[in-house]
Amino acid sequence: MIPTERGNPDTADIDLLDTIGVLRRINAEDAKVPGAVAAALPDLARAVDLAVDRLRAGGRVLYAGAGSSGRAGVLDAAEVPPTYGLAPGRFVAHLAGGVAAMTAAVEEVEDDATTGCADLAGVTASDLVVGLTASGRTPYVAGAFAAARAAGAARVLITANPGAPLASEVDVCVRVDTGPEVVAGSTRMKAGTAQKVVLHSFSTAVMIRLGRTYSNLMVGVVATNEKLRGRVLGILAEATGAEEQRCREALADAGGDLRLALTALLSATDVVTARAALTAEQGIVRRALSRLADS
Repeated sequence: MIPTERGNPDTADIDLLDTIGVLRRINAEDAKVPGAVAAALPDLARAVDLAVDRLRAGGRVLYAGAGSSGRAGVLDAAEVPPTYGLAPGRFVAHLAGGVAAMTAAVEEVEDDATTGCADLAGVTASDLVVGLTASGRTPYVAGAFAAARAAGAARVLITANPGAPLASEVDVCVRVDTGPEVVAGSTRMKAGTAQKVVLHSFSTAVMIRLGRTYSNLMVGVVATNEKLRGRVLGILAEATGAEEQRCREALADAGGDLRLALTALLSATDVVTARAALTAEQGIVRRALSRLADS
């Protein structure tokens, strides 16, 4: 039996507890997630490196999943571009049942491998397909992998099942063994939490490896509202130590481009020189600064 479907002896008779007792049992089970994720980090690192290679070569990261796992993929893919300034279409999520499945269960679709294959019809050899399935056997994801394999794309499986049947279909299998759920079969619990942790770690590590941060600061953020404009100003001030007014002037000179303003301030060069260095170094601030220091 799939681990998440088994009865959990640590939550037996949970329905007899008072409210705080129920919550303590749930919390105790949730506390097992970080350790399970930690055990899977070597495989997750391999998945990150695959994604970095594909994205550097112009490819995409394509998530494919159903139910809670698929919804986690949709959220992660939606948040990467505005956070790191990545062009739309580089991180894409395919959810069994489409947009309607984000807010309502369309569970019969996850059993349709043909739909999974059709949804990934545009996959190419330059892409990475990441299958998201707690059970490790979802037919929709199997169909997505079939399309990926036919196209020559790299494939990663993220699952809560150490014995996932689909592990044989992928280049890397990230097994996060969270064990039986608080309520048997409710994979939106520990398995779902682990899925979110793994996806956030995966996409964040990919963006860091691609130079989309400077130190631990998001320098590709798209400032589309007042909150984000304030964040951009704060990031620039923190990274450079410059006064707020100087940062405002640098951002204005850079047309609001945080990476350009940051490079110009840190290298004490003009915007034209900083832009040339950034262009030569694919927008990576550290490398642009190194180039300017050597020139």
